[in-house]
Amino acid sequence: MTDRVAQAGGAIAPAAGANVRVWDPVVRLFHWTVVAGCVLNLFILDDGELPHELVGYVVASALAIRLVWGFVGTKYARFSDFVPTPTGLIAYVRALLAGCEPRMLGHNPAGAAMMLALMALLAGVCLTGWMTTLDAFWGDDWLEELHETLANAILVLALLHAAAALFESWRHRENLVWSMVTGWKKR
Repeated sequence: MTDRVAQAGGAIAPAAGANVRVWDPVVRLFHWTVVAGCVLNLFILDDGELPHELVGYVVASALAIRLVWGFVGTKYARFSDFVPTPTGLIAYVRALLAGCEPRMLGHNPAGAAMMLALMALLAGVCLTGWMTTLDAFWGDDWLEELHETLANAILVLALLHAAAALFESWRHRENLVWSMVTGWKKR
C-alpha cells in the first residue's frame, strides 16, 4: 500500500522508499526567516528605524546559527556535503547547459554556490547594518551605500535563486519550494 505512512525520525513520512527527509527544521527555519527578513527590510520597513534593525538582528542570529549548523547539523545541512569544488561546479554547469544535469537530493553545485554567495552577502549586510549604528560610522554615506548595494545584490541573487528553483522543479518534476516547506523530497 503506497499511501501508507510510517513514523520516521520523529516526523510522518510517506511509505519507505517514496520520500526522504532532506531539509531539517533548522535549515528550513533559516531559509524562511531570511526570506521574511529580506522582504520586510527591503519592501516594508523603513531603513534605519528600530523595526528594520530588529529584523536585521534576527536575520544575523539566524545566519550565525546556520553557520554553526553547517558544521554540526544533519547530513544535507553540512557544508562538507554540498560545498562544490571548482571542477565539480564547472562540470555541473556544463551538464546543465547540455540539458543533462543530474538530479540531487541536497544542493546541486550551482545551488550550493548560490547559497554560499547569499550567505556571504547576508553577512556583509548584517555587518554593515550594525556598523551604521556605531558612533565611529554614524552618518557615513559610503557605509550606508555599501549596505544598500549589498541588500540589492541579495535581492537580485534571491530572484535568480527562486527562478532556478522553479526551473529545476520543472526539469526534475519535483516541487522544490514545497520541499523547503516540508523537508521531504522524492527519493
